[in-house]
Amino acid sequence: MKRSEVTEKILDIKRMKGWDWADIAKKIDAKQSPFYTTAGLLGQMKLEPAQAAKAAKLFGLTKMEEKLLAEVPYRGSLPPGPPTDPLIYRFYELVQVYGTTFKELIQEEFGDGIMSAIDFDMKMERQPDPKGDRVRLTMSGKFLPYKRY
Repeated sequence: MKRSEVTEKILDIKRMKGWDWADIAKKIDAKQSPFYTTAGLLGQMKLEPAQAAKAAKLFGLTKMEEKLLAEVPYRGSLPPGPPTDPLIYRFYELVQVYGTTFKELIQEEFGDGIMSAIDFDMKMERQPDPKGDRVRLTMSGKFLPYKRY
């Protein structure tokens, strides 16, 4: 059994049951960010054993599939090159256009280093707008300075 097969099974069950990610995340661990739980179910994050057990029960997974949910994953599911999915491509486009600006402003404020994607949190909100609703993403990552060695 491969982790990607568990992801496909989860997606099939979600589709057949008509569930949404926010409700699934609440049933697995209401205290955990729905982004993290969703990423775990999609194979990009490791669920804690108790979370994996709840997910297994919810989705009717085998013990092996439950164990795979709790293993450290091989992260990075996008193929090489620019993504072709239009929504994912827009994030790629944001980095292409604003990446150097993000880098300059973050490093001017914090110094030489990076924003962690490991110690990270993200929130999403719908922002009503008369011209069409907007997506508000708030990303928060720990700043990690480069060390001299």
